[in-house]
Amino acid sequence: MVLAIVLLFVLIILVTAIKIVKEYERAVIFRLGRVVGARGPGLFFIIPIFEKAVIVDLRTRVLDVPVQETITKDNVPVRVNAVVYFRVIDPVKAVTQVSNYIMATSQIAQTTLRSVIGQAHLDELLSEREKLNLQLQKIIDEATDPWGIKVSTVEIKDVELPSGMQRAMARQAEAERERRARILLAEAERQAAEKLRDAAEIVSQHPMALQLRTLQTISDVASDKSNVIILPLPMEMLKLFRSLADTADAARIKLEKEAEEKKEAEAQASGE
Repeated sequence: MVLAIVLLFVLIILVTAIKIVKEYERAVIFRLGRVVGARGPGLFFIIPIFEKAVIVDLRTRVLDVPVQETITKDNVPVRVNAVVYFRVIDPVKAVTQVSNYIMATSQIAQTTLRSVIGQAHLDELLSEREKLNLQLQKIIDEATDPWGIKVSTVEIKDVELPSGMQRAMARQAEAERERRARILLAEAERQAAEKLRDAAEIVSQHPMALQLRTLQTISDVASDKSNVIILPLPMEMLKLFRSLADTADAARIKLEKEAEEKKEAEAQASGE
């Protein structure tokens, strides 16, 4: 009976003395209340009653920062939330320097997020988010470094604006699009006017170009199944009619002048 009790006691001692930690874990050993270092991964032994092991996870943790209500530098109220990626790089500091490193990191992240957003303008918050992420990561990492915590990434997830500000920004964006549309239309009109000017110069130098264009227009109109076909009169025919009219006017004026000269000659002859 005594032997059985002794064996049971030895077995209990062995069970409490044997520790196994995983690859991503470390065991911080306290001997009589003093830290003697970190052990692991794998199998190791501790002295029962005199030593105690605290297991620390070294994997990267994802911390969701709750929505923070703050006011930007240009006095716009916003609601911002973020996510923080961090891991323990010094398990001894994580156990001895802070009571709960996860809660402490969360509180630091919340206060830093409000502070950084309060120092930024709304346009900077919306367009330069990467810059703010780097600033948040640097500040939080420096604050948690004494605890053996390494903050690798901080990302601002969402920015909520008041409904009135959203409507104002929508009107601003619409006005900007309207301005760009007007500028493009004016530029298109200018380019079209330049092309028409070049075409007019070419036609003025080569009159047959207008005739070819007229024939092309007739071909385009004829291909359409319409009851009305417009046939423009060639400009050369108009010029021909004009030249004939000018010739007729010149001949008429010449005949009238000759007739007047003949009458004057007859009047002088009868007077003599």
